Amino acid sequence: MPEIAEPRPLLVQIYRMLMADKFALCGVIFLIILAVSAIFGPIFLEDAATRPNLRGRNAPPLSMENGWVNFLGTDSVGRSMLARILVASRNTLQISFISVFVALSIGCALGLIAGYSTPRTSNLILRGADIIMSFPSLLLAVIVLYMLEPSIFNLVLVLAITRVPVYLRTTRAEVLEVRERMFVQAAVVMGASKRRIILRHILPMVIPTLITIATLDFAFVMLAESSLSFLGIGIQPPDITWGLMVAQGRPYLVQAWWLAFWPGLAIILTTMSLNLLSIWMRTALDPVQRWRLEIGRKTND
Repeated sequence: MPEIAEPRPLLVQIYRMLMADKFALCGVIFLIILAVSAIFGPIFLEDAATRPNLRGRNAPPLSMENGWVNFLGTDSVGRSMLARILVASRNTLQISFISVFVALSIGCALGLIAGYSTPRTSNLILRGADIIMSFPSLLLAVIVLYMLEPSIFNLVLVLAITRVPVYLRTTRAEVLEVRERMFVQAAVVMGASKRRIILRHILPMVIPTLITIATLDFAFVMLAESSLSFLGIGIQPPDITWGLMVAQGRPYLVQAWWLAFWPGLAIILTTMSLNLLSIWMRTALDPVQRWRLEIGRKTND
């Protein structure tokens, strides 16, 4: 009797599928390095990011006169660009993560209600989402932040509200499809409550799709935050983000290009890595498309 191969652990499967996509692997490595740097970098380099040194202002990259911390150059008051980028990465990633998490939580909850409730309640929730979507998200954020005081809380609130309809509509569409499957109908026949059906049977089927969208949406929210900070209605000094650093370096593009180049490059690389990761997740989490990664892994082997 032929032996049946035992299923591999989930982490092993994820690792092997990730190795099959070299671009996604590079994106994941970059994001891990970025996350570690954002967590631990400010602990050691926050003083270098805030302490001015007028004698070393606008020092070009690769200038090691004042130590390796000035490897990427200094800004207009002599602060280390490397240290400021690491400190700004913490603020940028923190704001983006909280905004996406809040939007995903609210949108998922409302989407579950809209997809598994009466048509009247569903239409009421969808009309609220239509009102938000009738305004361009960035324009709505600009208007609200001009009316309110620019702060981290207001920035997170505005970015989260503008992204709620994306998760709401996606969750509702997934619920309407999943609720018709046999295992959900069987749970209904067995007398399971609506709460149990939603939390135990429907929600686990929706989460993978939402995580994939959240990964891509993280890049969008980060770009939106950088745009608002660049316009001067986002994070205010002495706090810094990548977008604010680009805005502060714009007047010095001719004589000190690195002031805007390095934070801009950080935004580009992070956005690109998140897009590559979301593309890989869309394939890896879809059983219909997963064979592409498996064939790629066998070819590499």
